[in-house]
Amino acid sequence: MLKYTVPLWEKANLSLEEAAAYSGIGINKLREISNDEKCKFVLWVGNKRLIKRKLFDQYIEQMYSI
Repeated sequence: MLKYTVPLWEKANLSLEEAAAYSGIGINKLREISNDEKCKFVLWVGNKRLIKRKLFDQYIEQMYSI
């Protein structure tokens, strides 16, 4: 059985743990930011929270501090 692992920088959506490893921002801070109803980079799949990587990258580029 072939197991293929996609690198984080190629994934479209990241879990909170992956987004924390990818960005260096803590899981709790990511959870706090993505709880906002106006958050454009969060995707809810049932109760599961995924981070849209491209929109998250754009968000980080625009921020002065988090």
